[in-house]
Amino acid sequence: MIIDCHGHYTTAPPALLQYRDAQLARLADPTLPVPGAPEISDDEIRQTIEGNQLRITRERGTDLTIFSPRASHMGHHIADPATAVAWARVCNDLIGRVTTLFPDNFAGVCQLPQVAGGPLDSSVEELERCVGELGFVGCNLNPDPSGAWWTSPPLTDEYWFPLYEKMVELDVPAMIHVSTSCNPAVHTLGAHYLNADTTGFMQLLMGDLFGRFPTLRFVIPHGGGAVPYHWGRFQGIATREKRPPVDTLLMNNVFFDTCVYHQPGIDLLTTVIKPDNILFASEMLGAVRGNNPDGDFPWDDTKRYVDKAPLDEQDRARIFERNVRRVYPRLDAQLAARGV
Repeated sequence: MIIDCHGHYTTAPPALLQYRDAQLARLADPTLPVPGAPEISDDEIRQTIEGNQLRITRERGTDLTIFSPRASHMGHHIADPATAVAWARVCNDLIGRVTTLFPDNFAGVCQLPQVAGGPLDSSVEELERCVGELGFVGCNLNPDPSGAWWTSPPLTDEYWFPLYEKMVELDVPAMIHVSTSCNPAVHTLGAHYLNADTTGFMQLLMGDLFGRFPTLRFVIPHGGGAVPYHWGRFQGIATREKRPPVDTLLMNNVFFDTCVYHQPGIDLLTTVIKPDNILFASEMLGAVRGNNPDGDFPWDDTKRYVDKAPLDEQDRARIFERNVRRVYPRLDAQLAARGV
């Protein structure tokens, strides 16, 4: 089985963004009515999924995608808590409907209603709702809800502990994934995403979070940002700062995905990082779309890169399936219940 741990509903029906536009319009003019939930039929969901994500997974040989709302549209920089809660619920309910219509092909991961500097109570409640009521298997956690201004405390700060406690209780991981950049000097897809991957790892390196939460698990997307490429730097800083070795401190709890869009990058990732810490992912129809002109195949067809990486078949099986099921035990239980 091949499981893609990183997919977003980037092709959601237009009514979803129309609802969001109405939300933002009301923030600008409070005399406007509170928008009702978008009206989206099952047929609209089927059409957007079958002609896009599902078609692509079948063409590439992927069996199941862990699916979440569009990351760049989470909009955590919008400072109104009620708007954040309503937006997260609508987006998550839509993902829930996708998983109901296509239970063999998609498993849900939720967007949290984060607001920069705000309490995490609503995020804890939404995580519990999505796992308990919608059958979701994880969440996306934004370490920088301000939108590339980095006003939040590091991931090791007690500010985040209520959410971690609920993650541990529910036994679900979080993918560390930012949303859009509001800083004109920081491109959302080419800089902010990769900066956040690297920054999150460095924050974890400088703290002792997993001593307090030994079963807490994070997936760092986009191949870990700069981490694998500068692995020696992180090891050296850990030594200089008298931290425990990186492998001991972090690598029982931190995992990288394979959203890296060229063969040398995947080769480096799979050479530097142990196979037990790599999860297959493509983020198809995400940040990098279209074909690589050098090979005339899609940039985000990451399976072809993993197939050619310097791995034996056991390690390839770990990356394609076993590690994902280990990091997402609720997904593993769902698959086992179906005899998969």
